[in-house]
Amino acid sequence: METLSKEDSASVTTLKLPEHVAIIMDGNGRWAKQKGKLRTFGHKAGVEAVRASVRFARRHKITALTLFAFSSENWNRPQDEVSVLMELFKLVLTSEVKRLHKNGVRLRVIGDLSAFDDKLVKKIKAAEALTKHNTELHLNIAANYGGRWDIVTAAKALAQQVSEGTLSVDAINETSFDAHTAFVDCPPLDLMIRTGGEQRISNFLLWQCAYSEFYFTDTLWPDFNEDKFMEAVVDFSERQRRFGKISEQVS
Repeated sequence: METLSKEDSASVTTLKLPEHVAIIMDGNGRWAKQKGKLRTFGHKAGVEAVRASVRFARRHKITALTLFAFSSENWNRPQDEVSVLMELFKLVLTSEVKRLHKNGVRLRVIGDLSAFDDKLVKKIKAAEALTKHNTELHLNIAANYGGRWDIVTAAKALAQQVSEGTLSVDAINETSFDAHTAFVDCPPLDLMIRTGGEQRISNFLLWQCAYSEFYFTDTLWPDFNEDKFMEAVVDFSERQRRFGKISEQVS
């Protein structure tokens, strides 16, 4: 699909827009390697792609944007890369939160925060507190997050209620389970995008992606801009979502 112009960009409001988009931001390391740089150079360059995605989502009234920043498996990467990622996370929180707040963006960090140092957790909590009443866009940053972790956490919460006698086993269903996941206050996931050419979901939003649409692009994350985001939205808009029904029922 060819890149859309700014004029075409204005017409996106006539499309069937997703309410909740999730992005696996892949390709920073390969982007840096192509330029003869260290992998960490790619991570830093990827910050601008985050800004572009937030701008696009806010401009086109997407309700929620979830970005996969750091998985629970990423701790297995080289220690110097992990250290740079943690410092970059702190830096971005410091430099971007006021801008997000000014533009009405609510920020939440989704994941197991217990593995982060106290300084980072303090910055996360402060950012969430500052932006918690904003409604222009719900921006979720998945950090030390895994889809299996999310499911296990919800299961433990329900099991605890059953153990305490406040919930019966028969009352456990998809709705009650969903209410204990990390994304309870977000719309259902409509579209999952993965950059970088890989075609897998890497333990991301396993529960939430049951009926989401998938869009894979070879574009490396630092090159993912608003035009690339629009291409994904246009592709989504052209699909027929049946949710188990047949085409005639949906039409």
